[in-house]
Amino acid sequence: MTDILKTIRTRRTIKSFKPDPIDEALLLSWLEAACSAPNHRMTEPWEVRHAGPETRAKLGHKTDFGGAPVVLAVLSKPAATPFERDENLMAVSCWVQNLLLAAHEAGAGTFWSSLGAQPRSREILGVPDGYDVVGLIGIGYPAEIPQPKPRNPIAGRIVPLP
Repeated sequence: MTDILKTIRTRRTIKSFKPDPIDEALLLSWLEAACSAPNHRMTEPWEVRHAGPETRAKLGHKTDFGGAPVVLAVLSKPAATPFERDENLMAVSCWVQNLLLAAHEAGAGTFWSSLGAQPRSREILGVPDGYDVVGLIGIGYPAEIPQPKPRNPIAGRIVPLP
């Protein structure tokens, strides 16, 4: 198995993190790598907000993102049309996946939460009108790594077209 396939197949959602800090330069390198995500017309529609302790407390996540030392809110910028909005959301989702894989490959773990899309969370995060919150991402070193959950084979989901 190639390194990238191994990285993809071994990435897990981490629900409990060690308190060890993430080196800022290392985090920045993962964020930069995420920017290689495909995005139509090079719109680079992602925006990242770093949630500090006060913001995290206000968000009130039931486990405080598993105690992750870093929590980022990932936003998708507004678009002129519904189609462009969809394109932006797809690009930002690719950006997030790149971030998750870069962190995992370096030995860190991540937790992707949809909590940020709630109206109350949007207000806490100061999300402007027209922006979408793609997720809140907890990043840190895993306290434990869960076993993989069974996945359905892709062969049953491939639909041949004439």
